[in-house]
Amino acid sequence: MSDSEDVLFSPSVKAEQTRLGSRQMFEGREWQSEITDDLRQFLDAIDTFFFATASADGRPYIQHSGGPPGFLKPIGTRELAFADFAGNRQYVTLGHLKENDRAHIFILHFASQQRVKLWGRARVIENDLELMERLVDPTYKARPQRAIVFRIEAYDINCRQHITARYSEAEIAPSVNRLIERIKELEEEVERLKKG
Repeated sequence: MSDSEDVLFSPSVKAEQTRLGSRQMFEGREWQSEITDDLRQFLDAIDTFFFATASADGRPYIQHSGGPPGFLKPIGTRELAFADFAGNRQYVTLGHLKENDRAHIFILHFASQQRVKLWGRARVIENDLELMERLVDPTYKARPQRAIVFRIEAYDINCRQHITARYSEAEIAPSVNRLIERIKELEEEVERLKKG
């Protein structure tokens, strides 16, 4: 059994897996904890994810994080970081990370129907201009306030089942633009035929 497996599955989870017959699927499996080229490429396209934390007594919180594609950046072999932009000023995530550094990143990319789950520990970094320069896209309008660094303990890329393909405006724009150009060409041809 790997240390990563203990991160993913607590003793009670393992007991439920045993009770329901799936435990053997996971025994001895090697869970990834280092950033691969495939994960790096996937992150380059990501513009949204969910970041989960919990208070010291276990009260959970999930925050949506968004930004320009690739804003969740690898900064080492096992670390990701992102700029934390101004939001609703509740600071639940920041408070949780002060008392409990365990965190989870859940990424759901509808266009590729891919789901990535990352377990790890996170810390807040403030007033580090060098790090912020690495993380912030200068063309993005939102104002960064701090960085959050996430150290990966384990991650899993899940199956596509039940993920309905959906596409952002940017993802469908090339196809729509080709259709608009084709419509324009056909309209011009119709006008020529009417005149001729």
